[in-house]
Amino acid sequence: MATKSYQYLEEGFLEAYLTGIVSEQERAEMKQYLSENPEAQAELNEVEISMEQFFMRRAVPPPPGLRDAVMNRINQNEIQQWRPEADESRARNSAKATNPESQYVHVEVDDTHIRVHKYWRPAFIAVFVLSKVFLIAGLYYYFKAGSVERELEQLRQQNSIQQTIPTRPLNTR
Repeated sequence: MATKSYQYLEEGFLEAYLTGIVSEQERAEMKQYLSENPEAQAELNEVEISMEQFFMRRAVPPPPGLRDAVMNRINQNEIQQWRPEADESRARNSAKATNPESQYVHVEVDDTHIRVHKYWRPAFIAVFVLSKVFLIAGLYYYFKAGSVERELEQLRQQNSIQQTIPTRPLNTR
């Protein structure tokens, strides 16, 4: 029995049982095992509490107006169910129900600020700083290339002038 308990703990059967990703046969076997072993039941409770704490720490709060939007949608659906409708409006609603967009709740956010993950801020700052560094480097090398081009042209002119001037032999008297 101790090896079976170790197997359940080591291979993650308790977690799979809690999340509901086990087959019906494994679920029945696990229920039987838990009813026979109170220490396994205690371990299952500990795993459940730790999983709940894990998920609660990483929970993302819903947008502020979501509850009101969902409640309005529910209330509208209840009103539409009890209100007598004409055949024409029923046909429109049935066509709307087949539309996949009608399955989603449209949420309009009243917040004026964009919320992003805390690691995006340093990434945006780094991209901004790097863009400025590359801009400055590009401008520096652009103007440096222009000045080098002018200097090269001056040297070519000096070289051509020197080649056109006839050289006199030195007087050796």
